[in-house]
Amino acid sequence: MASEHSVRQYLAYWFQLGKKVIVGNGQEALLPQPVIEGDRYSGDFERCWQIILSPESGDCYLEGTNETIAELLTPAWEMADCARCDMPVPMRRTGMPPLDCPCNDISSWPNTEVPLPRSPVSSQARLLDIRDRLLKPRTSEVDEGGNASNIGSISAG
Repeated sequence: MASEHSVRQYLAYWFQLGKKVIVGNGQEALLPQPVIEGDRYSGDFERCWQIILSPESGDCYLEGTNETIAELLTPAWEMADCARCDMPVPMRRTGMPPLDCPCNDISSWPNTEVPLPRSPVSSQARLLDIRDRLLKPRTSEVDEGGNASNIGSISAG
């Protein structure tokens, strides 16, 4: 089953490329802006997500796709990376995959010259992780001859 987390991420990535979610059986198109605020999804994104999950909204699907968000949250689906653009796309666990990726109608995609869509990142947590990796003592080092030696060990001659 595609987890709620992976479906939210799928929508967030495509929202960042301008894809809308169609709600109310085609009555309305939503595109939250901004999608990310700092280390979390934006309030606009969260409101959009609640609308998508509401039974009163009817069928909701990402623009350019045929699968409803409700379908994606069932065990029949999982998220994978598009072979063309590396963006998340829904894949059936069994049977034939969808015919097209949502990127099919974006003529300027993939575009490696612009920042790729992303998930929220906690800058503080990320910096702490980098700091911890830098402070972690290395236990061995390889010399020019390819021989490993322990750092900090003193050889008695």
